[in-house]
Amino acid sequence: MNQNDILQLSFFLISGFVVGLVIRKWIIPIFAKLASKTSIKSDDLIIATISSWVIAWFVALGLYLGISRISMDDRYNTLLENGLMIFYVLSGTLIAARIISGMLRIKTSGSETVIPSSSIISNIVKVIVYCVGLLVILQSQGISITPLLTALGVGGLAVALALQPTLSNLFAGLQIITSGKMNPGDYIKLDSGEEGFILDITWRNTTIRAVSDHIVIIPNSKMADMIVSNYHLPVMEITFNLVIGVSYDSDLEHVETVTKDEISKILNDMEAGVKDFEPFIRYFAFDDSSINLKAFMRVKTYSDQFLVRHEFIKRLHARYNKEGINIPFPIRTVMMQKDDE
Repeated sequence: MNQNDILQLSFFLISGFVVGLVIRKWIIPIFAKLASKTSIKSDDLIIATISSWVIAWFVALGLYLGISRISMDDRYNTLLENGLMIFYVLSGTLIAARIISGMLRIKTSGSETVIPSSSIISNIVKVIVYCVGLLVILQSQGISITPLLTALGVGGLAVALALQPTLSNLFAGLQIITSGKMNPGDYIKLDSGEEGFILDITWRNTTIRAVSDHIVIIPNSKMADMIVSNYHLPVMEITFNLVIGVSYDSDLEHVETVTKDEISKILNDMEAGVKDFEPFIRYFAFDDSSINLKAFMRVKTYSDQFLVRHEFIKRLHARYNKEGINIPFPIRTVMMQKDDE
């Protein structure tokens, strides 16, 4: 390379950097602003992912255009071209892995709002994309991938036999995710008694955060065989009831009116309450010292019921005292028979 070749190569490198910088700083923000105004989240993800590679792509393009116009030994020329090919395939692979794994977190229905996703699906997708990218790189360099695929097939069989428990958890995790019955963020209760929010479903276990903030880790193979109550399906809203006892001399119509009025107030005053829920009560038993009823309320999530129940008991107790409605203590009448003698 002479001085003229060096200047020419430097010109193309600097030109590529400048073009990439202009696109990164001025053009891409325009598209990003337009994408932010749409309800579709996938376009934001694509623009954000590609923008980080723009300058490097144009610098590499400038390098390619520069070396194609200067006199260089064929061996070094081929080496640089192969390096640039590997760079573009590798960058494309990283971009595809990030975009595809990110788009798996987007609902395909209607709003396409982002939802929580488990790491097992994201990691599997990334591994598949990385493997495809590696095979493309090997093929582009003239390396036959057929023997490699054959070796991987035989080796995969041996690994599968040696890692049966691990693969059992892996496929159980995939079954849990694909069924759509349990997703990260859902509040669940297991037949063994544990309950809480699903944090993640990994290749080996499912992690649950209990209300007390401790973590419960369950192998996927056991999780798949359990009876699970999901309080976020089919909807996150939940109706719960509170058992109340009033004295036998109470006006039951008046009790019903007062109780329903307090239910309406608590649901409208608290953020967790469902505002359009029509409150109702049901009398269900003549107890030893009271007539029992159930007051039904509806809240937005399973965990919201505890605070709403807490506030409702305080308000209802004060309202019953104000209205003269008696909540009796448990009493028992004992009749003693006197001996005639």
